[in-house]
Amino acid sequence: MPGEREVQEMLESIGVSSIDELFSDIPQEVRMDGLDLPDGMSEMELKEMAKDVLSKNTTMDEMPTFLGAGIYRHYIPSAIRELLSRSEFYTSYTPYQAEISQGMLQSIFEYQSLMVELTGMEVSNASLYDGSTALGEAALMAARITRKKRIIVPKAMLWEKRSVLENYAHGPGLIIEEAPYEMDTGRMDLSALKEMVDDDTAAVYLENPNFFGVLDDRVDEFKEIAGNAMLIVGIDPVSLGIIRPPGDYGADIVIGEAQGIGMAPNFGGPLLGIFTTRKKYLRQMPGRIIGMTKDSEGRRAFTMTMQTREQHIRRAKATSNICSNEALCALASAMYISMLGRDGLRKLAKLNMARAQDLASRISSIDGFEVPFKPFFNEFVVKYPVEFERVHEELLNNGIHGGLSLKEHFPELGESALYCITETTPQWGVERLIEVLRGFED
Repeated sequence: MPGEREVQEMLESIGVSSIDELFSDIPQEVRMDGLDLPDGMSEMELKEMAKDVLSKNTTMDEMPTFLGAGIYRHYIPSAIRELLSRSEFYTSYTPYQAEISQGMLQSIFEYQSLMVELTGMEVSNASLYDGSTALGEAALMAARITRKKRIIVPKAMLWEKRSVLENYAHGPGLIIEEAPYEMDTGRMDLSALKEMVDDDTAAVYLENPNFFGVLDDRVDEFKEIAGNAMLIVGIDPVSLGIIRPPGDYGADIVIGEAQGIGMAPNFGGPLLGIFTTRKKYLRQMPGRIIGMTKDSEGRRAFTMTMQTREQHIRRAKATSNICSNEALCALASAMYISMLGRDGLRKLAKLNMARAQDLASRISSIDGFEVPFKPFFNEFVVKYPVEFERVHEELLNNGIHGGLSLKEHFPELGESALYCITETTPQWGVERLIEVLRGFED
């Protein structure tokens, strides 16, 4: 058999005659007679088995899904997948040696530049794990700058993101408090928020659009209400094709999830955390920044700078323990925005919003179904006339995945779900959804 001769040569080189002799120092009482594993397979057999296992999955092409809540399916140009698969990008790690990493460093620099332009801010880091950890890092940063402990967040917020924030807040003892939303609009209750903000508030976190998909036109009031506290704004990057960037209305930190711009929802990942801020807070920002400079011969060059991670020179004084390389995801987002361009992103945002408005109108025309909150981007809340489980099961039986159930975390909304639609949602899926929902009419 292949390898037997090499095994014998290795044994002879170390002066033993067999595998048993090699392990003779291991006491007999702690040895085991092999592992309870199936027999090995040939490559062909393994490939067939993998195909059989994978065939049990149902793709989003076969089962249209109306799930959103932070993970979105947008069309990804083929050029992005092709370029990402190049070994120069796909296998690169943290570019410690600038002299051999200029291509990757420039791609990250371009990502930072695009995020700054998109959010209306002044500086961007070279990405974080995801939108949830970006919020956690923003809270820590606000606490460092203000030396205060209270962080006010919206009640209308994804519970998983809230959980990550609480994990970040536990060590330094930050206090997380919820501001209510208006039951008739789904927007944050600014009157209640005004009462909550005081001299001990480190930051106010708002989302636009918010978790319910609702767009808020009162953005100019956000910074005024936050007062001396830092204003952190969470965004959907696609929506910024048509709405004002947070930098225009006084945000101190802008965070978001970039998965929807260049990456597919592969079982929930990979994800990419957007983090931008004002230049005056540069040294308090987590992660790292790629800067443009000149080399010894005066040529344009790129290098890592402001490396506040514990992995680098900051050590115990680091602003963050983020050490993973998200550069490939950042590259995907940079290519996606570059390929769409300003006009393309605007058209995409308009298309998503228009499709959501149309779908919401059709659902609300069905007796017993209600869309309570408007205006919205490409997500909206739907109230059901019957139990969520009944509707969801019937949709699944008809090859449709409905919206995300809200009743456990927002019981005041009753039997309800959060629906999302993008440019990739097939029209036949929309028609089948409407047909199934009509079966529940009063």
